Amino acid sequence: MSVMVSTGSTEVTAQLIEQAAERLAGVVVETPLQYNKRLSEATGAQVWLKREDLQPVRSYKLRGAYNLIAQLGQAERAAGVACASAGNHGQGVAYACARLGIKAQIFVPSTTPRQKRQRMRQLGEGWAELIVHGDTYDEAAELAHRVAAAEGRTLVPAFDDARTIAGQGTVAAEIVAQLGRAPDTLIVPVGGGGMIAGCMTWLAQWHPATKVVGAEPSGAASMTAALEAGRPRDLPKLDTFVDGAAVRRVGDLTFSIVQRLKPHMFSVPEGRICSEMLALYQTDGVIAEPAGALATAALGIYRPSAGRVVVAIVSGGNNDLSRYAEIEERALVYEGRKHYFLVNFPQEPGALRRFLDEVLGPDDDITLFEYVKRSNREVGPALVGIELGDPDDLSWLLDKMQRSRISVERVPPDSPFYRFLV
Repeated sequence: MSVMVSTGSTEVTAQLIEQAAERLAGVVVETPLQYNKRLSEATGAQVWLKREDLQPVRSYKLRGAYNLIAQLGQAERAAGVACASAGNHGQGVAYACARLGIKAQIFVPSTTPRQKRQRMRQLGEGWAELIVHGDTYDEAAELAHRVAAAEGRTLVPAFDDARTIAGQGTVAAEIVAQLGRAPDTLIVPVGGGGMIAGCMTWLAQWHPATKVVGAEPSGAASMTAALEAGRPRDLPKLDTFVDGAAVRRVGDLTFSIVQRLKPHMFSVPEGRICSEMLALYQTDGVIAEPAGALATAALGIYRPSAGRVVVAIVSGGNNDLSRYAEIEERALVYEGRKHYFLVNFPQEPGALRRFLDEVLGPDDDITLFEYVKRSNREVGPALVGIELGDPDDLSWLLDKMQRSRISVERVPPDSPFYRFLV
């Protein structure tokens, strides 16, 4: 029996996904499926990476955007298209419009990294106009809807359209063809839900035994919130660090598919994503953006059975190199190696030397020291950042601080003050 998911007159089927694959032939790249030794040894499973970061636009978003735009009629093409994007979808739309000769307006929030904005302009080759609006994807999307309606443009949704979903679902079919079998588990990064909805629809038809795991950033877990509420709803607070998956509200169609097919959902802390980004780069030679590292980062939370075949989708590689300092900082804090303290130093010679001798271990390092000497006070506060050689040494460090004659107060990682440091 054919598996079909519908909402009103809209439907997504495995057959539509296969038609999308034919339409995308020669446009998208059949990205590599690579065995990953690091993650396989860490989990005991056979972990493979689907390298969608190697698409021409460095993400899988080209699949859905091109599949939708290529199906427009002559009048729709002449009127042009509009879309909202956190960055990757806009690049897919820009590339598709340049290939098809269609004018596009792309609305992005101010949080979209500069590197992604530049790539949209380059890929559009003069066919794409970039408009920056709002602080979140949802604010940019609201304006895109209004402009499209007012100017008669076709809206190209990033996820909540059957044609977009069908295009994203071609990833699953490609994985099975490359692997020569269905994986035991497929781990999919989740933002608005387009790719997980498409992949699950195709797998439910042909390989229903495959377990699908959805990975969301903890600060933008909109699909999990929707499943708990029984309907899509706005997140009251949104962390936009994982910009490629920072969606305040998932789509109605994507939600209906996910709710019916029931993936295993996991929320991944942003710090863990940063640690995984660094591991992908330093060990595997993969430059992933935060959303691109979501699926592999989830392997530290979701534990597959030993020997199982697991495929994790590296969804994008559009990372701004200027962000790596923040990424490293977040990773160190998450791993328990970076800590901040307020230290009240006696305003007398030798106070700093005593702190170094009495408190710090031989492998610890001071990475931040901000102190202003005030001559009318007996003590002066300093903000001190310490990187531990071993995160297990924290209790030892705290004990030495407590026994020291110098007053020290730890800044907890959940303090709002951390926003000024990380």
